[in-house]
Amino acid sequence: MPDVSALRRVAVGAAGASALGLGYATLIERNAFTLREVTVPVLAPGASTLRVLQISDFHMMPNQRLKQNWLRELDSLDPDLVVDTGDNLSHPRSVPAVVQALGGLLARPGLFVFGSNDYFGPVPKNPFAYFDKDHDRVYGPPLPWGDLRAAFTERGWHDMTHVRRDIEVGGVRIAVAGVDDPHLERDRYETIAGPADPTADLRLGLTHSPEPRVLDRFAADNYDLVLAGHTHGGQLCLPFVGALVTNCGIDRSRVKGPSRWGSHMQLHVSAGLGTSPFVPARFFCRPEATLLTLVPAPRETNHRTLDAAAESARSPR
Repeated sequence: MPDVSALRRVAVGAAGASALGLGYATLIERNAFTLREVTVPVLAPGASTLRVLQISDFHMMPNQRLKQNWLRELDSLDPDLVVDTGDNLSHPRSVPAVVQALGGLLARPGLFVFGSNDYFGPVPKNPFAYFDKDHDRVYGPPLPWGDLRAAFTERGWHDMTHVRRDIEVGGVRIAVAGVDDPHLERDRYETIAGPADPTADLRLGLTHSPEPRVLDRFAADNYDLVLAGHTHGGQLCLPFVGALVTNCGIDRSRVKGPSRWGSHMQLHVSAGLGTSPFVPARFFCRPEATLLTLVPAPRETNHRTLDAAAESARSPR
């Protein structure tokens, strides 16, 4: 006969541990905002160092004061450039909260693209659906993305949705291009297709969801770095295992942070700062913003230097 009292103690212990884990994930970790710092060697030889603050996936609700106050403090980092990779909203009345939280960052040079939760509000979902990459997507009510876009552009940030643009920040010449959200299949890469400017100090691509079909196109056009969000870093992760899902086409090893895509392009995926209001939890995946310090690539590994040398060797003397 099984020891009923022992089984009862095990069940009570498991329930207690689950309750503690849920409490930690919903009350503590999802509000344990952190700044991650990364150095990425992607600039042309001789270029000045560039400090880029990437922010993503706020999923802002009007009453989320802790998140808003933490975001506001990021201006003290004094970044050269701010890049917002989308999913700013989670409520029809969140635009003022986002604008006020960004504060002084909106007075700095900035670039942005939007994600699915800028266009449509969140809805309850079966969490097991995320394990099926081909699951049917359900969209919530429209969100005021046009108001958010106007607020950003009025303050000088550039909307990079299906746009190519040359800018100069801190003495660094940047050729930048972006697409609309591939998660919604709104990307139209053909509108920005073509080799990136080989004379730029940095060729920068922007997308909300890091879908391989889009990353491959950026790499083929010789972009140095692509910034993306969307994954939430897996959001609910396991010790020694990491993310269980990415909610897009990339593999779990790339769910957050820097990685190489193809022979030369760097990819950086932000784990973001928020959650859906219907799954307000993070576990082993703190909400984050990232300060990327971009420095020149070593001359012997800089693919532009190698390309130029190859072209010179092919040219008639």
